[in-house]
Amino acid sequence: MYLFTLLGNLLIMTTIWREHSLHTPMYLFLCALSTSEILFTVAITPRMLVDMLSTHRSITFVACASQMFFSFTFGYTHSFLLMIMGYDRYVAICHPLHYNVLMSTHDCARLVSWCWAGGSVVGMMVTLIVFHLTFCGSNKIHHFVCHVFALLKLACGKETASITMVVILVCVTTLLGCLFLIILSYIFIVAAILRIPSAEGRHKTFSTCVSHLTIVVVHYGFASIIYLKPKGPHPMDSNTLMTTTYTVFTPFLSPIIFSLRNKELKNAIKRNFHRTFCPLRS
Repeated sequence: MYLFTLLGNLLIMTTIWREHSLHTPMYLFLCALSTSEILFTVAITPRMLVDMLSTHRSITFVACASQMFFSFTFGYTHSFLLMIMGYDRYVAICHPLHYNVLMSTHDCARLVSWCWAGGSVVGMMVTLIVFHLTFCGSNKIHHFVCHVFALLKLACGKETASITMVVILVCVTTLLGCLFLIILSYIFIVAAILRIPSAEGRHKTFSTCVSHLTIVVVHYGFASIIYLKPKGPHPMDSNTLMTTTYTVFTPFLSPIIFSLRNKELKNAIKRNFHRTFCPLRS
C-alpha cells in the first residue's frame, strides 16, 4: 500500500509533467496535491512500518517533534490545496470568460505557494504549542506515530486542558474554514450547472468536479471521525485505528480516484504508458 501510494502519485505527477495538454491550472493543483501526499506519506509511513516490525520501538524527542511538524504541514497543505481546487472549478464553471485572467500561471503558482506557507504555519504553531508543555510520568506513546492527542495525554500541569482546547480549536477551525469555502464554491457551481439548458451539458460540466468532490468527501470524512467524534470512553486501539486509517488510506485512495474518475487524465496515463513501453505503436 505504501509503495502503491508513492508510485500512484508519482505516476500522476509524471503524466502531468509530460503531457502538454494537461498543463492547465486544474492539473497544476493536482500535481501539487500529489506532491503533498507523497511527502505526507514519507513523513509518516516508513517510521510506522519500522516500528511495527521492530521489537524495540522508540523515538527521540526531536524526531517526534519533526514528525508532528511535517505531518501537520503536509496534511493541512492538502486541505488548502483542496480548497483552491474548489475555487478553480468555481471560476472555470461560473466565470469561464475570465478564467485565463483569474487563473494565470503566475496566480496559480502564488496560490500553491500560499497553500504550502499556510500548511507550514499550522504545523509550526501546533508543534510549538504541544512541545512547550511539561511531560511527566510515562513516556510511552499509545499510537503508531507521534500523534498530537496521544502526546497531550502524556502532558501534565494546569495549562494542559487549555492547551488541548487551543490545539483542537486551531485544527478544527482550519479544517472547517477550508470546508466552508469548498461548500460555498459548490453552491455557486451547482447553481450555474442548473442554468445549463441541456442534460448532456450539465452532465459534462459536473463530471469535471467529480474527482475533486470525491477526494473532499474522503478527506473530510476521515478527518471528522478523528476531530469531531463525541467524547466518551473510546478504546485506545479504536482511536489509534481511526487515525492510522486516515493517515494511510487518504493518500492511497487519491491516485485511484483521480485515475478512474478523470477521463482526460486516464487517457493521458495510457498514452504515456504506450509511449514509454510500446514506442512502435505511438
